[in-house]
Amino acid sequence: MNSEKIINCERKQFSKFINFRLSHRFMSIGIAIVLLSIAGMFVRAFAMEGETEWLKQLLQKTMLVGMLIMSISKDKIEDEMTISLRAQSYAIAFVVGVIYALVMPYVEFGVSNIVHSGGEAFKDLGDFQVLLFMLMIQLMFYHNLKRYR
Repeated sequence: MNSEKIINCERKQFSKFINFRLSHRFMSIGIAIVLLSIAGMFVRAFAMEGETEWLKQLLQKTMLVGMLIMSISKDKIEDEMTISLRAQSYAIAFVVGVIYALVMPYVEFGVSNIVHSGGEAFKDLGDFQVLLFMLMIQLMFYHNLKRYR
């Protein structure tokens, strides 16, 4: 096999991966998953007693999966403009997410030391908080960019 065939095969596989989108029907499925996860979080917080840390983790991961499904599902009308807007929203979410992950621990540390006036420990952000923030930013910017195009 010559190198040109290998390169074309790799390019084709990479293009398939980059252009992967779920059907438009998955948007409503993602919304339902997110809403059920949020409802489960409220039930866990106010109605359940005992050690339910495993349920909290499960609901957080389920919510992230629902938001990811929403993020990669197609619109009813998918064209070059919506693909470009989606790429822009991913780039914005990445940059804002990195800035958030770098700055927020110091803001939390400063505020907690001012409020508690004691030696509060420095806490790093968890993966759930950063991923949730980035997915929320991506979805928000994508829908705003779509609205004002």
